Amino acid sequence: MAQASAIEWTDATWNPVTGCTKIGPGCENCYAQRFAERWRGVKGHPYEQGFDLRLWPSRLSQPSRWKKPRMIFVNSMSDLFHKRVDRQFIDRVFDVMEESRWHVYQVLTKRSSLMRSYVRKRYSGGEVPRHIWLGTSVEDAAHISRINHLRQINSEARFISFEPLLGPIGPVDLSGIAWAIVGGESGPHARTMAPSWAIELRDRCEETDVAFFFKQWGGPRPKSGGRLLEGEEWNGFPWRIVPDAILKSLQH
Repeated sequence: MAQASAIEWTDATWNPVTGCTKIGPGCENCYAQRFAERWRGVKGHPYEQGFDLRLWPSRLSQPSRWKKPRMIFVNSMSDLFHKRVDRQFIDRVFDVMEESRWHVYQVLTKRSSLMRSYVRKRYSGGEVPRHIWLGTSVEDAAHISRINHLRQINSEARFISFEPLLGPIGPVDLSGIAWAIVGGESGPHARTMAPSWAIELRDRCEETDVAFFFKQWGGPRPKSGGRLLEGEEWNGFPWRIVPDAILKSLQH
């Protein structure tokens, strides 16, 4: 399903895969699972199967029908690099992204080692096209190895989502990262984010020239705590990595 997005750091979502399985503490209160399971068993609904993994070949052509350039979050309701998504289908997703290159695609995964292996093989050591941004989610210090996997990909457009941020990250190396998104958890069982965790990451981004975006404090609802960090909104965006051919369209 392709649709306009309420996510602050993108324009639209595209879900050629839906459903997933949990692999870490950041998945415990998964918003996508909570949404999808509401519709399990409802005949004809896109989430009739709940949050079970499903491939949607019929959705592969959607970006090509969007003529105006936009930021597209790929698989907001899944993980493209889930071990049960076969390589041939991932190939087809990347084929679409390469062909419809007037968009910027934001691919986010927790399965960073699988993404690294796939990308290295697909591009044979060459650089990933600049309009395909690759990112990983890191919820606490125990999972910073994902950042090392990401840095081993030949791309200028690497980003990290520290959301939900569940603990201090510590003195992390952000070299080679273009963008960091930080946010607290939202939902009925949201875990609290300490201000010091977010401030530490903001300061680290400023030291290493990484664009810093503070998405939310979180709470029962995404907007419960607002977006101010030390009295300011932080809307950093890595414009320097947007391809020149689509930069002007996206800025307007």
